Amino acid sequence: MTVGAPERARARSTPDLNTSYLADWVTTRAALARVPGVQYAVLVGDEVVLDGAWGVTDLTSGTPLRPDHLFRVASHSKTFTATAVARLVERGQMRLDDRLGTFVPEIGRAPVGEVTVREALGHTGGVRRDGRDADFWQLGAPFPDRARLLDEVLSGGDVLGRGEAFKYSNLAYGLLGLAIEAVTGVSYAEHVSTDLLEPLGLADTYPELDEGLERRAVVGHSAPTLAEPGLPVRFADGRLPVAAVTTGALAAATGFCSTARDLVRWAAAHGEGSDLLEPQTRRLLQRAESVVDRPGAPRREYGLGFEVREIGGRRVVGHSGGFPGQITRTWCDPARRVAVAVLTNAVDGPADQIASGLFSLVSRSLPDDGGTAAGAGGTVTQGSLSGDTHPLDRWTGRFANLWGMVDVVRLGGRLWSIDPRQADPFVGAEELTVDGAALRPEVHDGFGPVGEPIEVLRDAADEPVAVVVGGMTSWRAADYERERRAQAGQLSR
Repeated sequence: MTVGAPERARARSTPDLNTSYLADWVTTRAALARVPGVQYAVLVGDEVVLDGAWGVTDLTSGTPLRPDHLFRVASHSKTFTATAVARLVERGQMRLDDRLGTFVPEIGRAPVGEVTVREALGHTGGVRRDGRDADFWQLGAPFPDRARLLDEVLSGGDVLGRGEAFKYSNLAYGLLGLAIEAVTGVSYAEHVSTDLLEPLGLADTYPELDEGLERRAVVGHSAPTLAEPGLPVRFADGRLPVAAVTTGALAAATGFCSTARDLVRWAAAHGEGSDLLEPQTRRLLQRAESVVDRPGAPRREYGLGFEVREIGGRRVVGHSGGFPGQITRTWCDPARRVAVAVLTNAVDGPADQIASGLFSLVSRSLPDDGGTAAGAGGTVTQGSLSGDTHPLDRWTGRFANLWGMVDVVRLGGRLWSIDPRQADPFVGAEELTVDGAALRPEVHDGFGPVGEPIEVLRDAADEPVAVVVGGMTSWRAADYERERRAQAGQLSR
């Protein structure tokens, strides 16, 4: 796969966040996954401290991806719909225990009409997920319009009893969009634009992708194609483009398009101290209404329009988005107002894994109390350093040998060894302390060179050029790659 040069990430210098490494880790993970492109952003407090992109918008054109290109963020739309409903509830225009049939007369007293607003928001109304024919998700038909949506929910749309189980439903969110229109007297798109997007200054977020926005939108891509029949089974680089489509009456469930930068700002608007919602309303949306704990699958929790998870010991809320050819994810720690967003333009894009890993890296970089970050060789007070410079940076770099790679990286005021091939950056990671001219890992049980000092070899400019771990040398990754390619060229002759 050929991709364009990476877009230089825009980052604000901070003493705690090693933003250059965060950008490098994200793009490394994207390159290893062989996705066409990835867009990413990090927000801390009220400021976007990292905003970048890597790869291309479209493998056919090879157009370099920029931080202002638009992605279909799909089910992130549910966070906008839930917030719009919550604000109407605060104003007394709706109630959470109102029946959907109150606002959508066509479903009246039908079983789906008895589902409450709260049950629809939390996916506990038992409503069918996408319909009896959901091939619109693979572009086999247009997304449902209002008439088709109503037909789907009236003809066997009640699959389970109300409150029987957590049952994710795009159809239920489509009905919530119709309810918002009935209450406000304007279209769903107009209401969320004037009530949410414009006041928050989310100028790169739209309830639907229209023709005027397509020139700024990335192209979705399929998964890599399999080898031709009869040949050894392997994955090739052949990804197919996915056409842009609109979402009809399901816009409230999946229609939004946005950028990573806007999504972290949207997420922060749901953090503590924000006045977008009353504190009690915000807590209600973010409280786990349902727990999905199935054998062989990770535990998941869902509130009202927001997913809930624990990452690195922190409680985070957010949402994922899956659209034909695009996968996206946002996570936010509402207590610390820390948010990350990762958007990919491939149906197999590892947005969730990258966003979770990125959040872990950011979280480990920030002091829990917002005041100090303790590190090897002493304590560093936040704001006491100039830009990204730090005395521990003289030990850092990416090193490689025949067996793989290791990053020696500063996170906040601490040094770590991290394997960038791991989706979770802290799987196998070790905290390091400076011990004279060497680095010493923590002592623990393990099969590797536990507790053995890491020798750091330097050049005449005092830059680290290699590390020796357990007696095995790893060189600067770029140097090692050049040497290996030269050796390969000699062997092929």
